Amino acid sequence: MEMEKEIFQILDNEGNFERRLEPDIPKQRLLQMYRVMSTVRMFENISMGLQRQGRIGFYIGAGGQEACSVGATATLSDDDWIFPAYREPGALLLRGETVLQLFNQLFGNMGDYNKGRQMPNHFNSRARNIVTPSSPIATQIPHAVGMAIASKIRKSGLIALTFFGDGATSENDFHSGMNFAGVFNAPVVFFCQNNGYAISLPTSRQTRAETLAQKGIAYGIPAERVDGNDILAVYTVTSRAVERARKGEGPTLIEAITYRLGPHSSSDDPTKYRTKKEVEEWMKKDPIKRMRGYLVKKGYWDDVKEKEMIDEIDREIRDAVRKAENTPKPPIESIFHDVYAEMPWHIREEMEDAVKRYGGKGGE
Repeated sequence: MEMEKEIFQILDNEGNFERRLEPDIPKQRLLQMYRVMSTVRMFENISMGLQRQGRIGFYIGAGGQEACSVGATATLSDDDWIFPAYREPGALLLRGETVLQLFNQLFGNMGDYNKGRQMPNHFNSRARNIVTPSSPIATQIPHAVGMAIASKIRKSGLIALTFFGDGATSENDFHSGMNFAGVFNAPVVFFCQNNGYAISLPTSRQTRAETLAQKGIAYGIPAERVDGNDILAVYTVTSRAVERARKGEGPTLIEAITYRLGPHSSSDDPTKYRTKKEVEEWMKKDPIKRMRGYLVKKGYWDDVKEKEMIDEIDREIRDAVRKAENTPKPPIESIFHDVYAEMPWHIREEMEDAVKRYGGKGGE
């Protein structure tokens, strides 16, 4: 039980680190991870502004949790599967997805992989094995387990990583997924981002268990707690879990202790349920600041490089916003596509009627 209480950490708040615990990550990979984390933070700031201006309808931020998605994703092979929630744009960007595609999804335009059919923040990339999330809590967990079981049957060697929040541990899908994975030794990594709140409900109201990691015990699943704002620690702990899964040793539950610096979503007012002092204390643990401190101490980074990177990201994001906002919306007839291999007559009639009423081109 003690193992499930300890919080693994490598970096302190200033980026100082224990050399004996430092993972072997190449310099260029570290710089890439830092750039993606910084991009996610700036992407969030711009996206929240777009929502406040009425240019997009909704936004869910990842500010303060960037080390979780980026650090965990960095441990995978490009062919492994990711089943995200909605605070993981870093996973897509680290795998090579563009900021433009993220904005296409937020605007729901013709460039959006989902053709405008999903809520904002349901980022996905079929080409990169990142599955579309959905708004119901924890539904991605059984999906990840199913993929992992399929991989085991096919002997493909691939594993699944699924992200979810602390609130998801109160859902049936979490328990069903954990139990099934434990029984059948599925090669899956359960990554819980415990940011302290399920919207406004504190973790203390979710469970009487001392930790969320302890929930793995009942299902025979090894579990670890990690400082979710320490990207080196996240990388190290997730690497261990990935290695276990790859070797056929089954699932792992990771509880990453983190914090969202902003609201749950653009519809939330966090001042109603948490104090300014609490936020200020967590700002001192900012994962981006900690990684920047680490890179400086390693001799990889300085103020000049920081300014150059920030300017580049800013230009990239603003250019992507212009392109995405000026890309047309999907035509009305697109809502009738992608359901049947051959469109039935009654659906075709409905589509033709919609095109007459609202305009469009028709066809398949």
